[in-house]
Amino acid sequence: MLEIIEKLLVLQDRDRRVIRHRHQLSRIGPERQALLGQASGTKEALEAAKAKANSIESARKELELEAQTKEEQIQRYSSQQLQTKKNEEYRALANEIKGCKQAISSLEDQQLELLDQFDEAQAAIKTAEEEARSAKKLADEKVADLEKRESTMKEELEQLIQERTALSAGIDPPTLVRYERLLKFKGEKSVVGVDRGICGGCHVKLPVQIMISCQGQKEVVNCPNCGRIVYFGEGMRREQSE
Repeated sequence: MLEIIEKLLVLQDRDRRVIRHRHQLSRIGPERQALLGQASGTKEALEAAKAKANSIESARKELELEAQTKEEQIQRYSSQQLQTKKNEEYRALANEIKGCKQAISSLEDQQLELLDQFDEAQAAIKTAEEEARSAKKLADEKVADLEKRESTMKEELEQLIQERTALSAGIDPPTLVRYERLLKFKGEKSVVGVDRGICGGCHVKLPVQIMISCQGQKEVVNCPNCGRIVYFGEGMRREQSE
């Protein structure tokens, strides 16, 4: 195998690892945000549960005040009954008192329903608090792991970039330019092997002359179909029919 091909393959390996490290690093940010979002969602659920409990308690207090107002009306009507001398007025006041008592009974029933709802809301708050604590703990642990992995990968990426720089310095500029152009458009499979006369990149059968050049191992050869640098190495079969 040509020495330059060997160098390009080593360089390609570093570029492949650089690409994959960068890809994995690009996914850490969204993954972190997703974890924090999940924790935030349970916190919002807790706040919603607390708001519901407060709303129920406010409604119960309003009913309590309304019942108190009715009690005050009963006292006032009872006092007026003692003062009136007319039967019609007395009966009218009695009806008002009866109506207030019925309203108070209805209000008390509503308060009891709200008390049951408040108890349920308190239980929901307790559940939401436990879920929020668990979600936050889990998110904190996973975020910490992500940050540790991110730090390690950044260090590894920096090392790979340094290695890549050193390797590229050992390749003649024209060949390096050809390779880097391919890397830009073809990605991490820019230098590929030939097996059974087939390009390892585009999987198209190569012309006989290209195969002869590859087997001669005297120059850098490109696939006429995809433009990738192709090489013939040990263990690769020469003809598709063989």
